[in-house]
Amino acid sequence: MRTSPSFMAFLYFGVGLAFTYIASQAAVETVWNTTTVILSLVATFNFVVAIRLYSIHLKIQQAKKNDKKN
Repeated sequence: MRTSPSFMAFLYFGVGLAFTYIASQAAVETVWNTTTVILSLVATFNFVVAIRLYSIHLKIQQAKKNDKKN
């Protein structure tokens, strides 16, 4: 059984939100400490992957729609 790109995008987005929350909690004195920057980078990576997976989902849906027309 294959996992759909939209489901994986949802998971990556959720993990990105979790890392963003953890990074905001790790910012004690300043935002520019190493822990906060690393957690923010991981969250950014997760958001980018989620956006790319969702765009793949849209392309698959468009291809299915075009196949039904022909």
